Amino acid sequence: MDLEQIKQILDLVREHELSEFEIEHDGLRLKVRKDANGSHVVSLPAPAPPLVLPPSGAAPPAAAVVPAAPAVSAAVEAADELELELAVVKSPIVGTFYRSSEPGAASFVDVGSTVKKGDVLCIIEAMKLMNEIDSEYDGEIVNIYVENGQAVQYGERLFAIRTK
Repeated sequence: MDLEQIKQILDLVREHELSEFEIEHDGLRLKVRKDANGSHVVSLPAPAPPLVLPPSGAAPPAAAVVPAAPAVSAAVEAADELELELAVVKSPIVGTFYRSSEPGAASFVDVGSTVKKGDVLCIIEAMKLMNEIDSEYDGEIVNIYVENGQAVQYGERLFAIRTK
């Protein structure tokens, strides 16, 4: 199993929000699971200790150095870099998603827009109240997951931001 394959596995685990994943290939057994605080833990057969990946949007811990498994260590460092680059903004409430302040008005942000911390990204209407959702990050909008006027659930992905 090479570094690129391990990166792909970690990406798939995050993308599909799996709580646990295990694979054995060419004598290497890799187990990825979510711990209580949402971090992904990568386990290797003894003697290598488990490696912990931060949850999305969290600051990564100091880089783990595991001499017995350089490919996995490199994959973890690469995954940490990806975590720093893309931040996902999730809905803090249940409601209706709006990209602009009123019908016909320009959207607050579009794919490719540069945002700063505190900039309004969208509005979510809940119980006749309009709630502005602000950016927690400086960066560039790379994906908008929901359509204007669509109902959103608590924790649903709204935007992906490439952080700076």
